[in-house]
Amino acid sequence: MNIRTETIIERHDPFEELFQSFWGPRNRRPQTETTYSLGSGVIIDEDGWVMTNFHVVSRATKVFVRMADGKEYEAERVVGTSFTDVALLKIANPKGEKFSTIKFAADDDLLLGETVVALGNPFGLGGTVTKGILSSKSRRPPAENEPLEVEDWLQTDAAVNPGNSGGPLVNLRGDLIGVNVAVYREGQGISFAIPVRRITAALAEMYSPETLQSLWFGARVKPGQFPLTVASVQSESPAARAGLRAGDQIVSVNGKIPKRFIEFVRELIDAGTARSVGLEIMRGGVRQSATVRLVRENTFFNSDLIRKKIGLSVEDLTPQIAAALGLGDKRGVRITAVEEGSPAAAAGLLKDMIITTVDGQVAWHEKQPAPSYVPVAKALHAKGKGDKSQLEVIVPVRIGRYIRFQQDKVEVAVR
Repeated sequence: MNIRTETIIERHDPFEELFQSFWGPRNRRPQTETTYSLGSGVIIDEDGWVMTNFHVVSRATKVFVRMADGKEYEAERVVGTSFTDVALLKIANPKGEKFSTIKFAADDDLLLGETVVALGNPFGLGGTVTKGILSSKSRRPPAENEPLEVEDWLQTDAAVNPGNSGGPLVNLRGDLIGVNVAVYREGQGISFAIPVRRITAALAEMYSPETLQSLWFGARVKPGQFPLTVASVQSESPAARAGLRAGDQIVSVNGKIPKRFIEFVRELIDAGTARSVGLEIMRGGVRQSATVRLVRENTFFNSDLIRKKIGLSVEDLTPQIAAALGLGDKRGVRITAVEEGSPAAAAGLLKDMIITTVDGQVAWHEKQPAPSYVPVAKALHAKGKGDKSQLEVIVPVRIGRYIRFQQDKVEVAVR
Protein backbone atom coordinates (compact mmCIF):
# COMPACT_ATOMS: atom_id res chain seq x y z
CA MET A 1 0.00 0.00 0.00
CA ASN A 2 1.25 3.49 -0.90
CA ILE A 3 0.62 6.48 1.36
CA ARG A 4 0.64 10.00 -0.07
CA THR A 5 0.46 13.04 2.18
CA GLU A 6 -0.09 16.75 1.64
CA THR A 7 1.10 19.32 4.17
CA ILE A 8 0.05 22.96 3.92
CA ILE A 9 2.66 25.28 5.40
CA GLU A 10 2.10 28.96 6.12
CA ARG A 11 4.92 31.02 4.64
CA HIS A 12 5.76 34.34 6.25
CA ASP A 13 7.84 36.99 4.49
CA PRO A 14 9.06 39.44 7.17
CA PHE A 15 9.59 42.24 4.63
CA GLU A 16 6.13 41.82 3.17
CA GLU A 17 4.64 41.81 6.67
CA LEU A 18 6.51 45.04 7.44
CA PHE A 19 5.17 46.74 4.32
CA GLN A 20 1.66 45.43 5.00
CA SER A 21 1.71 46.86 8.51
CA PHE A 22 2.21 50.36 7.02
CA TRP A 23 0.61 50.26 3.56
CA GLY A 24 -1.64 47.23 3.23
CA PRO A 25 -4.65 45.67 4.91
CA ARG A 26 -3.91 43.88 8.18
CA ASN A 27 -6.34 41.05 7.47
CA ARG A 28 -4.56 39.71 4.42
CA ARG A 29 -4.47 35.92 4.45
CA PRO A 30 -1.01 34.40 5.00
CA GLN A 31 0.71 32.88 1.98
CA THR A 32 0.89 29.12 1.98
CA GLU A 33 2.74 26.41 0.14
CA THR A 34 2.00 22.69 -0.11
CA THR A 35 4.60 19.98 0.35
CA TYR A 36 4.12 16.34 -0.64
CA SER A 37 5.63 13.13 0.65
CA LEU A 38 5.30 9.45 -0.09
CA GLY A 39 5.49 6.45 2.19
CA SER A 40 4.03 3.01 2.69
CA GLY A 41 1.64 1.26 5.04
CA VAL A 42 -0.13 -1.99 5.82
CA ILE A 43 -3.79 -2.82 6.50
CA ILE A 44 -4.27 -4.49 9.87
CA ASP A 45 -8.08 -4.69 9.99
CA GLU A 46 -10.67 -5.41 7.32
CA ASP A 47 -12.62 -2.22 8.15
CA GLY A 48 -9.74 -0.11 6.89
CA TRP A 49 -7.34 0.45 9.77
CA VAL A 50 -3.85 1.16 8.42
CA MET A 51 -0.52 1.11 10.25
CA THR A 52 2.47 3.17 9.14
CA ASN A 53 5.36 5.18 10.59
CA PHE A 54 4.63 8.24 12.70
CA HIS A 55 7.16 10.29 10.75
CA VAL A 56 5.35 9.56 7.47
CA VAL A 57 2.08 11.23 8.51
CA SER A 58 2.72 13.27 11.67
CA ARG A 59 2.72 16.68 9.95
CA ALA A 60 0.30 15.86 7.14
CA THR A 61 -2.76 18.01 6.44
CA LYS A 62 -4.27 15.33 4.20
CA VAL A 63 -3.45 11.63 3.83
CA PHE A 64 -4.33 9.38 0.88
CA VAL A 65 -3.76 5.63 0.55
CA ARG A 66 -3.49 3.82 -2.78
CA MET A 67 -4.12 0.08 -3.02
CA ALA A 68 -2.36 -2.40 -5.26
CA ASP A 69 -5.36 -2.34 -7.63
CA GLY A 70 -5.00 1.42 -8.09
CA LYS A 71 -7.94 2.50 -5.92
CA GLU A 72 -7.20 5.55 -3.82
CA TYR A 73 -8.93 6.59 -0.58
CA GLU A 74 -8.58 9.51 1.77
CA ALA A 75 -7.59 8.47 5.28
CA GLU A 76 -7.92 10.09 8.69
CA ARG A 77 -4.99 10.26 11.06
CA VAL A 78 -6.15 8.73 14.34
CA VAL A 79 -3.25 8.37 16.72
CA GLY A 80 0.52 8.02 16.68
CA THR A 81 3.56 8.32 18.91
CA SER A 82 6.97 9.70 18.07
CA PHE A 83 8.80 7.46 20.54
CA THR A 84 7.55 4.26 18.84
CA ASP A 85 7.37 5.78 15.31
CA VAL A 86 4.08 3.92 14.79
CA ALA A 87 0.83 5.58 13.68
CA LEU A 88 -2.70 4.44 12.93
CA LEU A 89 -4.88 5.71 10.08
CA LYS A 90 -8.54 4.98 9.27
CA ILE A 91 -9.61 4.79 5.64
CA ALA A 92 -12.69 6.89 4.86
CA ASN A 93 -15.00 4.09 3.79
CA PRO A 94 -18.62 5.25 3.31
CA LYS A 95 -19.53 2.16 1.26
CA GLY A 96 -18.42 -0.20 4.02
CA GLU A 97 -15.88 -2.06 1.87
CA LYS A 98 -13.84 -4.83 3.43
CA PHE A 99 -10.09 -4.92 2.91
CA SER A 100 -7.58 -7.75 2.94
CA THR A 101 -5.45 -7.73 6.08
CA ILE A 102 -2.01 -8.97 7.02
CA LYS A 103 -1.37 -11.71 9.56
CA PHE A 104 0.99 -10.95 12.45
CA ALA A 105 3.81 -13.38 13.14
CA ALA A 106 4.38 -14.52 16.71
CA ASP A 107 6.74 -12.26 18.67
CA ASP A 108 9.47 -14.89 18.82
CA ASP A 109 9.03 -16.19 15.25
CA LEU A 110 12.28 -14.70 14.00
CA LEU A 111 15.25 -16.75 12.79
CA LEU A 112 18.62 -15.24 11.97
CA GLY A 113 19.48 -15.88 8.34
CA GLU A 114 15.87 -16.48 7.26
CA THR A 115 14.67 -14.92 4.02
CA VAL A 116 12.58 -11.78 4.46
CA VAL A 117 10.66 -9.62 2.00
CA ALA A 118 10.25 -5.83 2.16
CA LEU A 119 7.23 -4.27 0.48
CA GLY A 120 6.72 -0.56 -0.12
CA ASN A 121 6.75 2.44 -2.41
CA PRO A 122 10.39 3.53 -2.89
CA PHE A 123 10.81 6.91 -4.61
CA GLY A 124 7.08 6.92 -5.40
CA LEU A 125 7.54 4.29 -8.10
CA GLY A 126 4.60 2.18 -6.92
CA GLY A 127 4.40 -1.19 -5.24
CA THR A 128 7.86 -2.78 -5.05
CA VAL A 129 9.09 -6.04 -3.50
CA THR A 130 12.68 -6.70 -2.44
CA LYS A 131 14.27 -9.75 -0.81
CA GLY A 132 17.02 -10.19 1.74
CA ILE A 133 17.97 -12.03 4.91
CA LEU A 134 17.45 -11.22 8.58
CA SER A 135 20.93 -10.22 9.74
CA SER A 136 20.28 -9.23 13.34
CA LYS A 137 17.46 -9.03 15.87
CA SER A 138 19.12 -6.64 18.29
CA ARG A 139 20.45 -3.57 16.49
CA ARG A 140 20.21 -0.20 18.22
CA PRO A 141 20.80 2.52 15.61
CA PRO A 142 20.98 6.17 16.69
CA ALA A 143 17.99 8.46 16.20
CA GLU A 144 18.39 11.70 14.24
CA ASN A 145 16.25 14.24 16.08
CA GLU A 146 14.69 12.74 19.18
CA PRO A 147 14.83 9.51 21.19
CA LEU A 148 12.99 6.53 19.76
CA GLU A 149 12.34 3.16 21.33
CA VAL A 150 14.84 1.52 18.98
CA GLU A 151 16.05 -1.31 21.16
CA ASP A 152 16.24 -4.58 19.26
CA TRP A 153 15.43 -3.26 15.80
CA LEU A 154 15.68 -5.81 13.00
CA GLN A 155 18.53 -5.47 10.51
CA THR A 156 18.20 -6.81 6.99
CA ASP A 157 19.91 -6.44 3.63
CA ALA A 158 16.62 -6.17 1.72
CA ALA A 159 16.72 -3.04 -0.44
CA VAL A 160 14.87 -0.26 1.40
CA ASN A 161 14.79 3.31 0.10
CA PRO A 162 12.93 6.57 0.74
CA GLY A 163 9.24 5.77 0.41
CA ASN A 164 9.57 2.31 1.98
CA SER A 165 8.99 3.77 5.45
CA GLY A 166 5.90 2.27 7.05
CA GLY A 167 5.79 -0.71 4.70
CA PRO A 168 5.71 -4.31 5.93
CA LEU A 169 8.64 -6.65 6.37
CA VAL A 170 7.31 -10.20 6.03
CA ASN A 171 8.60 -13.77 6.18
CA LEU A 172 8.08 -16.33 3.41
CA ARG A 173 4.66 -17.21 4.84
CA GLY A 174 3.58 -13.61 4.34
CA ASP A 175 3.34 -12.95 8.09
CA LEU A 176 4.27 -9.50 9.36
CA ILE A 177 7.56 -9.58 11.27
CA GLY A 178 8.37 -5.85 11.17
CA VAL A 179 7.73 -2.39 9.74
CA ASN A 180 10.45 -0.82 7.59
CA VAL A 181 11.70 2.40 9.10
CA ALA A 182 15.29 3.39 8.29
CA VAL A 183 18.31 3.01 6.06
CA TYR A 184 21.87 3.09 7.42
CA ARG A 185 23.39 5.98 5.50
CA GLU A 186 27.02 5.10 6.25
CA GLY A 187 26.71 1.65 4.73
CA GLN A 188 25.19 0.03 1.68
CA GLY A 189 22.54 -2.66 1.76
CA ILE A 190 21.75 -2.20 5.46
CA SER A 191 18.23 -1.32 6.57
CA PHE A 192 16.20 -1.52 9.75
CA ALA A 193 12.66 -2.43 10.78
CA ILE A 194 10.61 -2.16 13.96
CA PRO A 195 10.08 -5.76 15.18
CA VAL A 196 6.62 -7.23 15.46
CA ARG A 197 6.70 -7.42 19.26
CA ARG A 198 7.21 -3.65 19.48
CA ILE A 199 4.49 -3.09 16.88
CA THR A 200 1.96 -5.15 18.82
CA ALA A 201 2.88 -3.34 22.04
CA ALA A 202 2.41 0.04 20.34
CA LEU A 203 -0.94 -0.99 18.85
CA ALA A 204 -2.16 -2.28 22.20
CA GLU A 205 -1.36 1.12 23.69
CA MET A 206 -2.72 3.25 20.84
CA TYR A 207 -5.86 1.35 19.81
CA SER A 208 -7.43 1.15 23.22
CA PRO A 209 -10.53 2.48 25.01
CA GLU A 210 -8.22 4.88 26.82
CA THR A 211 -6.77 6.44 23.67
CA LEU A 212 -9.91 6.41 21.53
CA GLN A 213 -12.60 7.33 24.05
CA SER A 214 -10.86 8.24 27.33
CA LEU A 215 -12.38 5.13 28.95
CA TRP A 216 -10.21 3.33 31.50
CA PHE A 217 -10.00 -0.43 31.02
CA GLY A 218 -6.51 -0.81 32.42
CA ALA A 219 -5.31 -3.95 30.64
CA ARG A 220 -3.18 -4.20 27.52
CA VAL A 221 -4.20 -6.99 25.18
CA LYS A 222 -1.73 -8.17 22.52
CA PRO A 223 -2.96 -7.84 18.92
CA GLY A 224 -2.30 -10.72 16.60
CA GLN A 225 -3.20 -14.35 16.86
CA PHE A 226 -6.33 -15.76 18.51
CA PRO A 227 -6.91 -16.23 21.39
CA LEU A 228 -6.00 -12.71 22.47
CA THR A 229 -3.64 -12.59 25.43
CA VAL A 230 -3.51 -10.05 28.26
CA ALA A 231 -0.02 -8.54 28.27
CA SER A 232 -0.26 -6.33 31.37
CA VAL A 233 -2.74 -5.01 33.93
CA GLN A 234 -2.56 -1.59 35.63
CA SER A 235 -2.91 -1.47 39.38
CA GLU A 236 -6.24 -0.15 40.72
CA SER A 237 -7.78 -0.31 37.23
CA PRO A 238 -11.20 -1.75 36.30
CA ALA A 239 -9.38 -4.72 34.74
CA ALA A 240 -7.45 -5.32 37.96
CA ARG A 241 -10.62 -5.08 40.05
CA ALA A 242 -12.24 -7.61 37.71
CA GLY A 243 -9.41 -10.04 38.49
CA LEU A 244 -7.61 -10.04 35.14
CA ARG A 245 -3.93 -11.00 35.16
CA ALA A 246 -1.10 -10.89 32.66
CA GLY A 247 -1.10 -14.12 30.64
CA ASP A 248 -4.88 -14.61 30.70
CA GLN A 249 -6.32 -15.65 27.33
CA ILE A 250 -9.60 -14.01 26.32
CA VAL A 251 -12.01 -16.61 24.98
CA SER A 252 -15.18 -14.53 24.62
CA VAL A 253 -16.57 -11.04 25.22
CA ASN A 254 -20.27 -10.76 26.07
CA GLY A 255 -20.70 -14.25 24.67
CA LYS A 256 -18.96 -13.42 21.36
CA ILE A 257 -15.63 -14.82 20.21
CA PRO A 258 -13.31 -11.87 19.39
CA LYS A 259 -11.32 -13.14 16.43
CA ARG A 260 -9.64 -9.77 15.93
CA PHE A 261 -8.03 -7.36 18.37
CA ILE A 262 -9.92 -4.35 16.99
CA GLU A 263 -13.20 -6.25 17.30
CA PHE A 264 -12.43 -6.86 21.00
CA VAL A 265 -11.70 -3.19 21.66
CA ARG A 266 -14.92 -2.17 19.89
CA GLU A 267 -16.94 -4.34 22.27
CA LEU A 268 -15.41 -2.51 25.23
CA ILE A 269 -16.00 0.93 23.70
CA ASP A 270 -19.60 0.12 22.77
CA ALA A 271 -20.31 -0.83 26.38
CA GLY A 272 -18.78 2.42 27.63
CA THR A 273 -19.45 3.29 31.25
CA ALA A 274 -23.13 2.37 31.04
CA ARG A 275 -22.83 -1.42 30.80
CA SER A 276 -20.60 -4.11 32.28
CA VAL A 277 -18.67 -6.40 29.95
CA GLY A 278 -18.64 -10.14 30.56
CA LEU A 279 -15.36 -11.90 29.77
CA GLU A 280 -14.54 -15.59 29.53
CA ILE A 281 -10.85 -16.22 30.08
CA MET A 282 -8.52 -19.20 30.15
CA ARG A 283 -5.94 -19.26 32.96
CA GLY A 284 -3.72 -22.27 33.41
CA GLY A 285 -6.06 -24.38 31.29
CA VAL A 286 -9.09 -23.46 33.43
CA ARG A 287 -11.97 -21.39 32.05
CA GLN A 288 -13.07 -18.52 34.29
CA SER A 289 -15.55 -15.67 34.13
CA ALA A 290 -14.89 -12.00 34.84
CA THR A 291 -16.99 -8.86 34.72
CA VAL A 292 -15.46 -5.47 34.04
CA ARG A 293 -17.00 -2.01 33.88
CA LEU A 294 -15.06 0.84 32.32
CA VAL A 295 -14.85 4.30 33.89
CA ARG A 296 -13.87 7.71 32.60
CA GLU A 297 -10.09 8.15 32.80
CA ASN A 298 -10.29 11.58 34.39
CA THR A 299 -12.16 10.17 37.41
CA PHE A 300 -8.83 8.66 38.48
CA PHE A 301 -6.09 10.26 36.37
CA ASN A 302 -6.63 13.88 37.31
CA SER A 303 -4.99 16.89 38.93
CA ASP A 304 -5.53 15.36 42.40
CA LEU A 305 -3.34 12.39 41.45
CA ILE A 306 -0.62 14.71 40.12
CA ARG A 307 -0.71 16.65 43.39
CA LYS A 308 -0.40 13.44 45.43
CA LYS A 309 2.50 12.17 43.32
CA ILE A 310 4.70 15.28 43.04
CA GLY A 311 2.91 18.19 44.75
CA LEU A 312 1.64 20.20 41.78
CA SER A 313 -1.77 21.75 41.14
CA VAL A 314 -2.41 22.03 37.41
CA GLU A 315 -4.97 23.04 34.82
CA ASP A 316 -5.35 21.98 31.23
CA LEU A 317 -3.66 24.22 28.66
CA THR A 318 -6.74 24.87 26.55
CA PRO A 319 -6.45 26.30 23.03
CA GLN A 320 -7.85 29.56 24.40
CA ILE A 321 -5.19 29.83 27.13
CA ALA A 322 -2.43 28.83 24.67
CA ALA A 323 -3.58 31.50 22.21
CA ALA A 324 -3.75 34.15 24.92
CA LEU A 325 -0.17 33.32 25.95
CA GLY A 326 1.06 33.31 22.35
CA LEU A 327 1.85 29.58 22.38
CA GLY A 328 -0.09 28.66 19.25
CA ASP A 329 -1.23 25.03 19.20
CA LYS A 330 0.97 23.84 22.09
CA ARG A 331 -0.57 21.15 24.29
CA GLY A 332 0.20 20.51 27.90
CA VAL A 333 -0.72 21.43 31.47
CA ARG A 334 -0.17 24.72 33.22
CA ILE A 335 1.12 24.71 36.80
CA THR A 336 -1.22 26.76 39.01
CA ALA A 337 0.42 26.09 42.41
CA VAL A 338 3.44 24.26 43.90
CA GLU A 339 3.15 22.59 47.31
CA GLU A 340 5.84 23.76 49.72
CA GLY A 341 8.37 21.02 50.53
CA SER A 342 7.09 18.77 47.73
CA PRO A 343 9.20 16.91 45.14
CA ALA A 344 8.04 19.47 42.57
CA ALA A 345 9.32 22.34 44.72
CA ALA A 346 12.64 20.54 45.26
CA ALA A 347 12.98 20.13 41.49
CA GLY A 348 12.52 23.86 40.94
CA LEU A 349 9.10 23.78 39.30
CA LEU A 350 7.20 27.07 39.58
CA LYS A 351 3.75 28.47 39.06
CA ASP A 352 2.84 29.24 35.40
CA MET A 353 5.37 26.78 33.94
CA ILE A 354 3.80 24.50 31.31
CA ILE A 355 4.50 20.76 31.22
CA THR A 356 4.55 19.48 27.63
CA THR A 357 5.92 15.93 27.95
CA VAL A 358 6.73 13.35 30.62
CA ASP A 359 9.72 11.04 30.04
CA GLY A 360 9.99 12.13 26.42
CA GLN A 361 6.59 10.82 25.42
CA VAL A 362 5.13 12.87 22.57
CA ALA A 363 1.87 11.74 21.03
CA TRP A 364 -0.93 13.12 18.92
CA HIS A 365 -4.57 12.24 18.69
CA GLU A 366 -6.73 14.03 16.16
CA LYS A 367 -9.72 14.44 18.46
CA GLN A 368 -7.77 14.72 21.73
CA PRO A 369 -10.71 13.42 23.81
CA ALA A 370 -8.91 13.73 27.15
CA PRO A 371 -7.51 16.80 28.90
CA SER A 372 -3.72 17.01 28.71
CA TYR A 373 -3.32 16.35 32.45
CA VAL A 374 -4.59 12.78 31.97
CA PRO A 375 -1.42 11.44 30.24
CA VAL A 376 0.71 13.34 32.76
CA ALA A 377 -1.14 11.68 35.65
CA LYS A 378 -0.93 8.27 33.93
CA ALA A 379 2.83 8.56 33.48
CA LEU A 380 3.32 9.49 37.13
CA HIS A 381 0.97 6.72 38.34
CA ALA A 382 3.17 4.17 36.58
CA LYS A 383 6.15 5.24 38.71
CA GLY A 384 6.96 3.75 42.10
CA LYS A 385 7.94 5.73 45.18
CA GLY A 386 11.35 7.31 44.67
CA ASP A 387 11.36 6.78 40.90
CA LYS A 388 12.19 9.83 38.82
CA SER A 389 10.40 11.37 35.84
CA GLN A 390 11.84 13.87 33.43
CA LEU A 391 9.46 16.68 32.51
CA GLU A 392 9.85 18.98 29.53
CA VAL A 393 8.52 22.38 30.45
CA ILE A 394 7.95 25.79 28.90
CA VAL A 395 9.24 28.49 31.24
CA PRO A 396 7.81 32.04 31.02
CA VAL A 397 10.51 34.69 31.47
CA ARG A 398 9.38 38.28 31.98
CA ILE A 399 11.48 40.98 30.29
CA GLY A 400 10.04 44.38 31.11
CA ARG A 401 6.48 44.43 29.84
CA TYR A 402 7.00 41.34 27.71
CA ILE A 403 7.07 37.61 28.40
CA ARG A 404 9.48 35.31 26.59
CA PHE A 405 9.13 31.52 26.71
CA GLN A 406 12.05 29.08 26.84
CA GLN A 407 12.27 25.28 26.92
CA ASP A 408 13.75 23.38 29.84
CA LYS A 409 13.94 19.88 31.32
CA VAL A 410 13.31 19.10 34.97
CA GLU A 411 13.80 15.80 36.82
CA VAL A 412 11.37 15.17 39.66
CA ALA A 413 11.10 12.28 42.13
CA VAL A 414 7.71 10.62 42.66
CA ARG A 415 6.50 10.18 46.23
